Amino acid sequence: MKVSVFGLGYVGAVTAACMTRAGHEVVGVDVQPAKLQALQQGRSPIVEPGLDALLAQAHQQGRLQATDDAAAALAHSEACIICVGTPSLASGGLNLDFVRKVCTQIAEVLSATGKSQILVLRSTMLPGSTRSLAAECFASLQQRGQVELLFAPEFLREGSAVADFEQPSLAAMGTADGTAPRNSAVLALFGGQPSLLTWEGAELLKYACNSWHAMKVAFANEVGRLGKHLQLDSRKVMEVLCQDSRLNISSHYLRPGAPFGGSCLPKDLSALIAMGRREGLALPLLEATTQSNQAHAQTLLRLVLRSGCRRVGILGLSFKAGTDDLRGSPMVELAEQLLAAGHELRIHDPQLHLAQLHGANAAEMQRRLPRLAGLLCSNAQQVLDHSELLVISQRCVEYAQLQTWAQPQHHVLDVMGWSQLQELNCHQEGICW
Repeated sequence: MKVSVFGLGYVGAVTAACMTRAGHEVVGVDVQPAKLQALQQGRSPIVEPGLDALLAQAHQQGRLQATDDAAAALAHSEACIICVGTPSLASGGLNLDFVRKVCTQIAEVLSATGKSQILVLRSTMLPGSTRSLAAECFASLQQRGQVELLFAPEFLREGSAVADFEQPSLAAMGTADGTAPRNSAVLALFGGQPSLLTWEGAELLKYACNSWHAMKVAFANEVGRLGKHLQLDSRKVMEVLCQDSRLNISSHYLRPGAPFGGSCLPKDLSALIAMGRREGLALPLLEATTQSNQAHAQTLLRLVLRSGCRRVGILGLSFKAGTDDLRGSPMVELAEQLLAAGHELRIHDPQLHLAQLHGANAAEMQRRLPRLAGLLCSNAQQVLDHSELLVISQRCVEYAQLQTWAQPQHHVLDVMGWSQLQELNCHQEGICW
């Protein structure tokens, strides 16, 4: 394709260079003469391994030009990629002035020339930014079919950006409604097979990734501070932790849904936090993890209370499927709170047999839900027949049966991410969706 790249900083320069190697003809656009001169001479305006060689090759092959003339660049291109910076404001918020200025400039040129263009925003922006810019700058152009606006987050690491571009670990494309763009060729511009999201979903994905990386660094450093205090080499501890690719370094535990619970995670996290306080160590990330989990449990309660339903059914009471362990179960906590608020409850959990509960598990049940025997139903249909609102935390029933028993007046609250529930003929929502 013929491509223009607006903004020749870190992301823009790498994007332009890598696209020339893929065979695209690229025009780079920037207002800084030094950057333009560097690209016109086949040199990199930034320090990045492999980039100088790529730009020199592009220069020799005549695949890369550079200009400060937006109109000339857009006249050349089919797709325009916007990579200008989004620095922080003094308040910590995001400054979209540079993106807005470029978008306005592009809109003016396209309005004057009548030329069609695929516009791809790569600048990191908060969810809602693309939709706001679409309304502010491109509304009339979109109505006339001149512009298709996309958002493609970048996942380039300084020091390995060329390799990251050409062999991306993650690729995503945001469109207005999350469906494929009109011109499918644009999907291949950034390598990989991009997952399709809405504009807002793709914008949030970038922030989710960066926040996750930041949390991993902070977590490793908190373990490091604790290890040093105990005269341990935490590098070795974390090295062994990373050997577990089934749980520790995997997609496990990264699915939005129920708060965490059980007999291990809450207890062990609490013990480690208490030890840190006792030893005078600052472990704010671990402390905030407990607070975040408590906030999530309160969100679940608020969703139930907001429904206005007084008769509530719960499918799945133990802390996770495949066990009868009630210790630390967020569903037990929810049941406690609803009973205290005067709600009528019915519960079905096929793993739960009260006569077989022993030890700490039995004690937990007696302490928190002494009336549990009178709330349990032998099958899910009894729960649905009684309830206005159904909280589903486990797949305790076949979907075909649920589809038959659920009535339009039912309200379903999904806590586990069971996608088929969206097809039920009743009101449904998820705890995080």
